[in-house]
Amino acid sequence: MSLNSISPIDGRYKKYTEALSKYFSESASMKYKIIVEGEYLIALAETKNVNLRKFSKKEKRIVGNLYNLNEKDARVINKIETKGYKNIKATNHDFKAIEYYIKEKLKKTSLKDILEFVHFGLTSEDASNIAYALMIGESVKRVYFPALKDIVKKIEKLTKENENVPMLARTHGQSASPTTFGKEFKVFSERLKRQLSQLENHKLEAKLNGATGNYNALFIAYPKIDWIKFSASLVSKIGKLRGIPLEVNLYTTQIEPHDSYIELFDILRRINYIIINFNQDLWRYISDNWIIQRPVRGEVGSSTMPHKINPWFLENSEGNLGMANALFEFFGRKLPVSRLQRDLSDSTVLRNIGTAFAHSLIGFKYLGKQL
Repeated sequence: MSLNSISPIDGRYKKYTEALSKYFSESASMKYKIIVEGEYLIALAETKNVNLRKFSKKEKRIVGNLYNLNEKDARVINKIETKGYKNIKATNHDFKAIEYYIKEKLKKTSLKDILEFVHFGLTSEDASNIAYALMIGESVKRVYFPALKDIVKKIEKLTKENENVPMLARTHGQSASPTTFGKEFKVFSERLKRQLSQLENHKLEAKLNGATGNYNALFIAYPKIDWIKFSASLVSKIGKLRGIPLEVNLYTTQIEPHDSYIELFDILRRINYIIINFNQDLWRYISDNWIIQRPVRGEVGSSTMPHKINPWFLENSEGNLGMANALFEFFGRKLPVSRLQRDLSDSTVLRNIGTAFAHSLIGFKYLGKQL
């Protein structure tokens, strides 16, 4: 844990969020963009009527090895962007720095004769939007989904253990007809399972169609190629390569409009609200002494009232899920809107998607600790 981090995500809560750095850190962003550029280059070489020679198996491995980006490599890319590197002046453009890095690596190999086909005919958004779709999709599949399923599993265990434990129900905060603890827990596990099903079936969209969405540069260079078919095939192939089902969006401006992101974030927001509701109900049961918390030797519940065991795990979970939802809601208002064929205001917002995922994950972890 760093004591100098501005955000508690990378400080106090780092042990809960570290798994997300593989998908949402600066170096992860670089890595995924390199993957897209590499797969595009290989696909070009395999396309008829492009005056780019075919790659040998060894040369394809050379391209594939670029995907194994380490911290030293990432720092080189950062230097190219911010300070300059060797004979390359500072680009002040994150994606151009990645393009130059790839060329620097390939010029030392048998692929030195094809360097100008790196990023050929593309706008940076072509690779960036696919990279973001992979980052989001993989983080959901490999981190978010397992964490949420663990919560559901724990709630279902409590459902089974308490299926015959009676409790007084309350409507409008007043005593009502009886229910059971097990049934009330079951309400929440079923709500979450419904959202899990929607999450599992959701597909992200991506595009690869040039600077204004019309394949202009690609078509001018090679008019005999069906670029629509090429882009659809490549988007699908990259998704399968990473185990993430991607759908191509053929009708876009310079940017993919992020509508499928918003659909996903709405699912995640509903999940968080359901868990907030669950947290608040558990909090009330504890407050009414219907659920008793076990004391942990050495832990202090209050700085001045040593008899207390505060339900702070639930409160922490609620606060972090609220933070996540504030971001998801903002994403839903901001990301679908871009002036004309694009403006750059979405770029800095996209960089904060990982922050919303991190607060969600912290919320899950603290609820899990309480359960």
